[in-house]
Amino acid sequence: MKPLLEVVKGDITKIKADAIVNAANSSLLGGGGVDGAIHRAGGPRILEECMEIRNRQGKCKTGETVVTTGGNLSAKYVIHTVGPIWNNDEEKRSQLLANCYKNSLKLAESLHVKTITFPNISTGVYRFPKELAAKIAIQEIKNFESETVEKIIFVCFDDENEKLYKQLLKI
Repeated sequence: MKPLLEVVKGDITKIKADAIVNAANSSLLGGGGVDGAIHRAGGPRILEECMEIRNRQGKCKTGETVVTTGGNLSAKYVIHTVGPIWNNDEEKRSQLLANCYKNSLKLAESLHVKTITFPNISTGVYRFPKELAAKIAIQEIKNFESETVEKIIFVCFDDENEKLYKQLLKI
């Protein structure tokens, strides 16, 4: 089945969902933007689990995912994915960003998540062009079918991303 799609503007840590996707950095040790907000709101348990993952496997590669509990968040899980830093290699960067969505959705399905939230991965300090990033995100979501994931929420931090997603989804 195709999951329902929703676009909201707000704080991803405040949206009710089974899983929150974190636009993490490869160190998994927190940072700025969405990553910092999730670590602050989720508390020390998320960082502890990220450190355990790093000790086990090393850094998380661009486009790949790992999962922790939600800590103090209402979400049961945080799916951490590392988005690409924009460098004008559109083909390679676009594929890496697509992998962030594909791998996050695959992991969510394996966890039997019903509702998942996504931030605008790589569009902040990683400088991925917002319109291209939105098109890639929406395409990957539209290609996704699931027996477990019922709802996908794009949580936009700014007006520009919210407007782009609503225009592209025609909502």
